[in-house]
Amino acid sequence: MSVTERRTSRRSFLTTSSVAAILSSPIGMAAPPVIKITDIRVVRLRFPGKTPRQWNAILSSGGGAPGMTILEVHTDQDIVGRSLPAGYTDLIQSSLGSVIRGENPFYVERIWEKMYRSWRKPVAKGLMIRCIGAVDLAIWDIIGKALEMPVYRILGGFSDTIRVYAAGGYYEEDKTVADLVSEMEGHVEEGFRAVKMKVGGADFKTDVERVRAVRQALGPEIDLLIDANNKWNAYEAIRFGRAVEKFDLFWFEEPVEPDDFAGCAEVRQALDIPIVAGENEFTRWGCRDLLEARAADILNLDTVLAGGATEYRKIAALASAYHVPVAPHGNPFMAVHVLGATSNALIMETYPGIQHRYNPVLPLFEVKDGYIKVPEKPGLGIDIDPQLVRKYQIN
Repeated sequence: MSVTERRTSRRSFLTTSSVAAILSSPIGMAAPPVIKITDIRVVRLRFPGKTPRQWNAILSSGGGAPGMTILEVHTDQDIVGRSLPAGYTDLIQSSLGSVIRGENPFYVERIWEKMYRSWRKPVAKGLMIRCIGAVDLAIWDIIGKALEMPVYRILGGFSDTIRVYAAGGYYEEDKTVADLVSEMEGHVEEGFRAVKMKVGGADFKTDVERVRAVRQALGPEIDLLIDANNKWNAYEAIRFGRAVEKFDLFWFEEPVEPDDFAGCAEVRQALDIPIVAGENEFTRWGCRDLLEARAADILNLDTVLAGGATEYRKIAALASAYHVPVAPHGNPFMAVHVLGATSNALIMETYPGIQHRYNPVLPLFEVKDGYIKVPEKPGLGIDIDPQLVRKYQIN
């Protein structure tokens, strides 16, 4: 089906189905539109070139061909919901396709619960939740397209602008402190007013010098974030934190191992730098445990890994009861609509413009004075030109 045909089909659906009744009737007076999920598909793209090999305190990545994976949830109304999964797409297709097939995407809460309960033995965590999160976001994309509205407005819009930071500052072979400074300055020139760099991947003195050099180069007006990627135990994190506190840091992310809630709370009590944690937790229950442990000033659960938009809005609401802001880790395209509907959203991780060289099909957000606009296209706004999909598709 062509793009024109799909648009015509959607218009017909809006005018002839019960969607029109919902939009024109008092709240609660119309049934959800008649639409059913029919299939889950995966599209894999591969782009030319080679990504640089880089690493943080514990893991290395890159060194191969760049690519992109798109999860598609199809419906009987020719509306396709899309999301950007965090791996394990074969498991999504084999385990969740039969669970959601035939469901009406407007019953999104029921679908989430159904997916979660289907994996309750053993307790659903880890890769299971990230699979559910990817499907959930694609379902919200369907809902937005069916209603011809951006997802953040359907969720209950709070703001159409989001503060962002540039995620970078990785270690690379032969990368000097001067190179790091130049990278951070480039992000500021691009429009960012907050930048993040890695720590924990070099010796103590070198890492302190890296932080010092970046702060000196950027000046006091730019917020500087550091991320240890769960490198240290509590006393090591406290020692490093005390050495860099004088550089006026915006936050200290994942200072200790992810299961060490008590250690993270100890670091938080010892330092004046706000502590961020949650990237390795899942669902509202993981959020609850972090909050009850008083382990973090800011929560950075990943939108996909934590269970999708349906679950993340519960996480944000729970955090707000503790007066704790949220700042999602991970793919900004999957987080931006949730944050646009979240009153306690602080800031969003995103990619600097230079990363577009590794993905020529999905334009990055334009950053102005440290902020981006939430996309106003129907759904999540991540649909790619079909010609580009055909050009780079490998499956």
